Amino acid sequence: MGERAYSLYDIESFIREAGAEKVTEDAVRNLEKELERLTELVAKKAKAYAAHAKRSSIRRSDVVLAKPSQSSPYAFIRKAKATNNNSKSVR
Repeated sequence: MGERAYSLYDIESFIREAGAEKVTEDAVRNLEKELERLTELVAKKAKAYAAHAKRSSIRRSDVVLAKPSQSSPYAFIRKAKATNNNSKSVR
């Protein structure tokens, strides 16, 4: 793992701001990994939008399109997994 974008203290603060009174180190490290995964997924999807538009630069609009929806932040992950599972099946 490379350099952290957020310190573990920052991540703990995010959890506390969400209403938690007590936060374990395991919870902080788990959220750190989840943030990294989500960031990577959004970045890859934004890159795909830019490539589709025949651009090498990722714009704000690509990131906006790539980010998870407000109603279900994990919906795009489930869709991606379902798509990958369907493409591997032999018909």
